[in-house]
Amino acid sequence: MSAGEIAALIASGAFALLVLLLAIPLLKLGRTLDEATLAIRKTHDGVAPLLDDAQGTLGSVNLQLVQVEEIAKNVNSMTTNAAALTSVVASTLGSPLIKVAAFSYGVRKTVNERRDADAAKAARAARKGGRKRSGKAGS
Repeated sequence: MSAGEIAALIASGAFALLVLLLAIPLLKLGRTLDEATLAIRKTHDGVAPLLDDAQGTLGSVNLQLVQVEEIAKNVNSMTTNAAALTSVVASTLGSPLIKVAAFSYGVRKTVNERRDADAAKAARAARKGGRKRSGKAGS
């Protein structure tokens, strides 16, 4: 055996050792890929029912939103009707009530002025009467 053959034998042994050392991580990587594939398959199988449930939930939310929209329309209609009723009541009763209030104010003012005038007249008459008596008493 020559030196070249020994070198070739050592090189082939080193190459075989290298292949064995690289085979272990490759086998582990293969198992990891298999597990990842299995996990993705399980996730895919589990997502379909979740998406179906989400679609059903969105459908019921849409139905409820339609009902809320109808309620909002009814409330808007009621508000419009209440505003119209208020304006009708204000125009029907407002003007007569203002007239009654103005009339009653005028009557009260007139009665008070007449009462004050009568009181002032009575006070003047009492003063005049008091002067006449005091003037007769002095003579």
